[in-house]
Amino acid sequence: MLLYIYLGYPALVWLIGAIRNQKIEKGDYLPEVTIIIAAYNEEKSIEETLRNKLSLNYPKEKLEIIVVSDSSYDRTDAIVKDFEQKGIRLLRQEPRLGKTAALNLAVPQAKGGIIIFSDGNSIYEPDSIQKLVRNFYDPTVGYATGKMIYTNLDGTVVGDGCTAYMRYENFLRKNETKVGSIVGVDGAIDAVRKELYQPMERDQLPDFVLPLKVIGQGFRVVYEPEAVVKEASLKTSKDEYKMRVRVSLRALWALSDLKHLLSFKKYKIFAWQILSHKWLRYLGFLFLIGVYISNLSLLTQNQFFKIFFVLQNLIYVLAIWAFILENKGKQIGWLYLPFFFTLVNLSSAHAFVKLILGQKQVVWEPRKGS
Repeated sequence: MLLYIYLGYPALVWLIGAIRNQKIEKGDYLPEVTIIIAAYNEEKSIEETLRNKLSLNYPKEKLEIIVVSDSSYDRTDAIVKDFEQKGIRLLRQEPRLGKTAALNLAVPQAKGGIIIFSDGNSIYEPDSIQKLVRNFYDPTVGYATGKMIYTNLDGTVVGDGCTAYMRYENFLRKNETKVGSIVGVDGAIDAVRKELYQPMERDQLPDFVLPLKVIGQGFRVVYEPEAVVKEASLKTSKDEYKMRVRVSLRALWALSDLKHLLSFKKYKIFAWQILSHKWLRYLGFLFLIGVYISNLSLLTQNQFFKIFFVLQNLIYVLAIWAFILENKGKQIGWLYLPFFFTLVNLSSAHAFVKLILGQKQVVWEPRKGS
């Protein structure tokens, strides 16, 4: 199962994508666009983000920018108000209800036919919007996501791990697009047709639930690798772990709420995709535990099982070593793979326990890098 999750599924997606090769009819398409930024205490990054959005290569008369402050108590609101004369709108959400509620508040007030979601610290390449919205020239496309690049490649364990993880995810997205639709998107640069937006429950993860709702309406969700966004990755494993537990928990609840998408009769190949890419990935920790216990019980059988057991333990020892070195302020870049692999699966296990206990998370702490 572990080999299938991490190697078999990507290989099958690549093969099926090469056979089906569902192309996107891209055209010179410049619709009215609204960028919505949900912000909570973003005083350190919001000014740079807004200047970036105002400098994009997109017709100014067709670009609207809305910032929803989720009861920020720092200087976020004041900074955004300084940009009001340049056409940027500030909406304040009181009391604090979370990112999903912020989007539900802003979308009905948006003028654009295409809604783009951005984080408060997301920096777009100059032509990112043009590259993203050209996918909507194809009437079968209802949702598009861009390519995330992490910028602080300074040797930190988490930063390097995130980069490797995103390369892996982008490979899957590229080939899943050829199959039909992708399963996972990146909330820092997403776009949806306004008429397809459906309000979500406050505890639902918007960049996970909304694409699935679009697929449920019969439209494609696609990946646009030329629409590039840059963000700093989290620098400490503690912050990365907390973020991944939160995201995994909300994703698991979403999968539970939208379990009808597992209908192979209705959704066919996409049901297989969501089972393989999401359900089995989030439950990968169960297979890791199973491999470890079964390997331990087979140690006396032959030399192979002894070597395999040593290799398993080596991965976890290296991950612990990386964690210890990080806490001492040291950086060992080549340890990022075992460290990040362990961190992701441990956070999924933590989130699964919370799911079993019925715990939910509504509000969010924005992802802030170094």
